[in-house]
Amino acid sequence: MARLKVRLRTWRRERGLTRPELAKKAGVTEFYIFQLETGLQENPSLPVLRRLAKALGVSAGELLE
Repeated sequence: MARLKVRLRTWRRERGLTRPELAKKAGVTEFYIFQLETGLQENPSLPVLRRLAKALGVSAGELLE
């Protein structure tokens, strides 16, 4: 899951999204995005992972690779 934080931050920035924008699109809090990107939270639930992937335009599997 250590790669999740890097991929999430990289893809968010590449898409020109702020943390609040991604949070809104994925239906989570900005603080949760912060936690994922800094590694404070490493195990998002599958539904959250799917929503994040959809918001970023990638597959859930790509977030975990």
